[in-house]
Amino acid sequence: MKKLFAIRKLVVLVSVVLILSFTVLTMAVAESASSPLPVKNVIFLIGDGMGIGQILVARNASVGLDGRLVLETLPEVALINTHSLSDNLITDSAAAGTALATGYKTENGMVSVLPDETPVKTLLEAAQERGMATGLISTNTIYDATPATFGAHTKSRSMYEEITAQFLEKKIDVLLGGGKDRFLPSGVDVGKRKDGRNLIEEAKGLGYIYVDNATALKLAKGNMLLGLFHKSYMNYVLDKDDYGVENVEPTIAEMTEKAIEILSQNQNGFFLMSEGARIDHAAHAVDVAGVIAETLAFDEAVKIALDFAKKDGNTLIIVTADHETMGFDITEPLDYEVLSKMKVTPEYMALQLEKDDKGVFTTESIREVFAEVKHAGITDLREDEIAVIQAVSDKYSYLVGWEIGSVISARANMGSMTTEVRALSPTGGHTANMVPLFAYGPGAEVFGGVLDNTDVARIIATLMGTTLD
Repeated sequence: MKKLFAIRKLVVLVSVVLILSFTVLTMAVAESASSPLPVKNVIFLIGDGMGIGQILVARNASVGLDGRLVLETLPEVALINTHSLSDNLITDSAAAGTALATGYKTENGMVSVLPDETPVKTLLEAAQERGMATGLISTNTIYDATPATFGAHTKSRSMYEEITAQFLEKKIDVLLGGGKDRFLPSGVDVGKRKDGRNLIEEAKGLGYIYVDNATALKLAKGNMLLGLFHKSYMNYVLDKDDYGVENVEPTIAEMTEKAIEILSQNQNGFFLMSEGARIDHAAHAVDVAGVIAETLAFDEAVKIALDFAKKDGNTLIIVTADHETMGFDITEPLDYEVLSKMKVTPEYMALQLEKDDKGVFTTESIREVFAEVKHAGITDLREDEIAVIQAVSDKYSYLVGWEIGSVISARANMGSMTTEVRALSPTGGHTANMVPLFAYGPGAEVFGGVLDNTDVARIIATLMGTTLD
């Protein structure tokens, strides 16, 4: 009982602070906005795990030191603190997503609910109250933490069946990403639902057009669209060709473009959240080549949004991250030549390894996989490096990929969190590093200085002419 009282007291205290902060922000927005409120459309692009280091390495590898990614050309810039509730310096995507979606802090793992499980209104729900069309996109599963925080309320991010069901209950107009498994009942295709529901058929009954490949997405028409392009996560950009899905799975830019096309039919405007999720996954493995590819793909989606906003004139674009992953640093001796050899991800390499009769990766297969030119082209693996890979022989392929990526990044002299520290991290390598925010459009000038992630949601709500309280 004492613990429950303490939690409730904390929630009340946090709420008071947030309300006071919101009042100040509202006044600032009202004074600074250069165009009449509310903003008609909001496109919120989130690069999961994308800190300044991830942006810089992508920029340097693509357009060079003096070049700029599209997201870097947005005129308004801020730095965002990302910590979650209860003095937890390091957030996970659920708590960070909740802050960005609702303006409230919560505990790690919770989806748009306070610690006592009280739901808090999201930007997407506030948009729906105004009659706006709404959409969610992710290169992860569409029910993963970040999209979930905008369209659902659950005490745990792993309540996938509840999250997907809530998406349909809310009739979110556009849902695009991976995660077909939680839309189908167990025993049907790739289905894993235990409640027997077929949400794809239910969606069709509600008026959704359903697509499962890039061609069908491009041709899709209508007002409501459900696109599921993988049973789980969508494939990494670097792996699409090797898995033969390069022309099957749409890019995040293609998904964002189609979402804008459909949502912009609504005369009341729209709210769209588009997540480049696999930047984070690549960063966990210190897969620098993968981070570069995923960040550049995300930047293409930013360009799609920016081009639309420039023509429309009443669209606000926000580009930021939920948190930074692995403390990416650009070192003086960083070897881009080593990185350029990487044409697949460490996770893909992990799946090529063979085991002996004891279930341990063989030394021969490790050497062969690393030596493959399009993998890493490393022909002089040391015994200690081989031992690191063999030590995780019983782990999931993505965790094996973490160690493979760490070996390769060390060869390239990439600065990042060590594997030993990552192993001690409950989030697998998230950091407290501030993340950048870039903004464009009416009211964008309000975003500046150092903000908390909760400020972002509340400023957006005010610019939309609504409230999250």
